[in-house]
Amino acid sequence: MLAGKVALVTGSTSGIGLEVIRALAGAGANVAMHGLGDPAKLTDMCHKIASDAGVKAIYAPADLKKPAEIRSMVKHTADTFGSKLDILVNNAGIQFVSPVVDFPEDKWDDVIAVCLSSAFHTSKAALPYMMAGGWGRIINTGSMHALVASPYKSAYNAAKHGILGFTKTLALEVAQKNITCNAICPGVCLTDLVKNQVEGLAKARGVPPETVIDNELLAFQPTKRFVDARDIAALVLHLCGPNSSSFTGASHSIDGGWTAR
Repeated sequence: MLAGKVALVTGSTSGIGLEVIRALAGAGANVAMHGLGDPAKLTDMCHKIASDAGVKAIYAPADLKKPAEIRSMVKHTADTFGSKLDILVNNAGIQFVSPVVDFPEDKWDDVIAVCLSSAFHTSKAALPYMMAGGWGRIINTGSMHALVASPYKSAYNAAKHGILGFTKTLALEVAQKNITCNAICPGVCLTDLVKNQVEGLAKARGVPPETVIDNELLAFQPTKRFVDARDIAALVLHLCGPNSSSFTGASHSIDGGWTAR
């Protein structure tokens, strides 16, 4: 379905991003993996993805708090695959849990930089390649916290709400260029980020992690189970597929019914 396409997925060394990059590779796209970890081990992961799917895969590191490194990552990806970049999935995210009155200012800046500003910088750098190729798909990971809020997550809520505004604006700007921009809004998925969030909330509340999962994380998710990252990857594939050209400027919830309330 995506043979010959080139995809860059930020935050794709684990969790949702890793499932997304595997799905894109499985559909025939050459892929660039981004994220934290041992470069040698991540390069080995890329080799396995490439071997399993019969595509090319590279590791493209960058500190998403640094715009210059983001631009270098995008250029490196495009240069590796013949000055080509068709699909950008802005998935990287970090979290910090604290009441506003105690929220460290540097943590606020970091969350906004990684969860919101990096999507602007990657998209700006990727758009010229998409315009040159006459086709593009930009997908931003929003979270249900792009639609509703939870206490103690002010920076994350602000960043994810901002992602929706950015998504809509960019979609309008490129609407006649055969480029779409959408946001996906997952519910709670048991990623490393969420595991760290559980620990933070448990500490803040003075309760066991299991209590946080049952009484807080899944309390508003009617299915009472974590969203499967493979379902999220399937949604990304749909938004990149052959019948996706009219899906743009929209938020797509995949949250176990969280925002149906």
